[in-house]
Amino acid sequence: MRIGLVCPYSLTVPGGVQSQVLGLARTLRELGHEARVLSPCDGPPPELFVIPLGNSIPTAANGSVAPLAPDPACALRTIRALADESFDVINVHEPVAPGPTMTAILMHPAPIIGTFHAAGDSTSYRVLNRTVNWLASRIDLRVAVSDDARLLAESYLGGEYDVLFNAVEIERYQSAPKVDRVGPTIMFCGRHEPRKGLDVLLAALADLPGDVRCWVASDGPDTPELRARFAGDDRIEWLGRLTDEDKIARLGSADVFCAPSLRGESFGVVLIEAMAAGTAIVASDLPGYRRVARPDVDALLTPPGDTLSLAAALKRVLADDELAGRLRANGLERAEVFSMRTLAGAYLERFTRLVAEAPAERRRHDANAHLPGWLRRIMPLS
Repeated sequence: MRIGLVCPYSLTVPGGVQSQVLGLARTLRELGHEARVLSPCDGPPPELFVIPLGNSIPTAANGSVAPLAPDPACALRTIRALADESFDVINVHEPVAPGPTMTAILMHPAPIIGTFHAAGDSTSYRVLNRTVNWLASRIDLRVAVSDDARLLAESYLGGEYDVLFNAVEIERYQSAPKVDRVGPTIMFCGRHEPRKGLDVLLAALADLPGDVRCWVASDGPDTPELRARFAGDDRIEWLGRLTDEDKIARLGSADVFCAPSLRGESFGVVLIEAMAAGTAIVASDLPGYRRVARPDVDALLTPPGDTLSLAAALKRVLADDELAGRLRANGLERAEVFSMRTLAGAYLERFTRLVAEAPAERRRHDANAHLPGWLRRIMPLS
């Protein structure tokens, strides 16, 4: 089967949606399907199966900055790629994000599954309400990555949604090499912005033993201010952006992975990654994280923003080998539930059903009929 996966965010900028799209594509290809990813790329594509759609534009959204590509050049590249590839089915991620996902839904050259990731609130839903409702009506099957994501989409768009949780490529984490380190080590990996709570973790280090080190991966708008504020703590190692390989190796080498987010986490993929790497977890007690980590079974969960509680939980894990070992063992078992192969199988069942119910020829004809005349003339689909 020829499968197109469309991601609105630049694949050269680390992010949860990007990692899900790439991991799903890799696994579908391992299972014998011709999966290609269409996405903006600010540099060389990360995989040979990626079709780059041009550079992204940093766009403020929901307390973060998203690397989107809503420009006409990206839209034309998307149209050309969809016409050239003749996909049997298309999976668009974040369907209402401005850029190539919207273009793919507008074109509708094949049956479309839309995967909704956002939770909490969404600028796109509010600002583009009428447009996104019309676009959503063209999606053949809707998937949400969590109950929170489903509730957000339902509140603006209505409709029915299959909930298919995010997943990780377990094998990549279990076979990764280790990284040398000095002393007990905590790792943070996430965008440096207020909702991720990095400042809470760095403040908590003051209550931890002097030999504890902290690896801080990635970057973001808060990086300069945080580096200046905590410049006196030489236990903090600022790693910057990591390749997937480096991130996986670091995860498996740390004693504890800490996710101190304050809000806006629809699903804790990063927790599954740490579990798959065999690392104990301390995280904020958020609904999205509870869907992955069972409190005191797979992770220690603390009130968001509570520096003292976070420091106490980190101390417990670092000082209690039995507790840390139990968290790691339970986490490894829990990670198997979220295997990318299991998720790929669930998507393939839906892809197959959609293709059987709605032949590509009829979809192409329908898409062509809805396009403006000038676009049909320069980019015919049939």
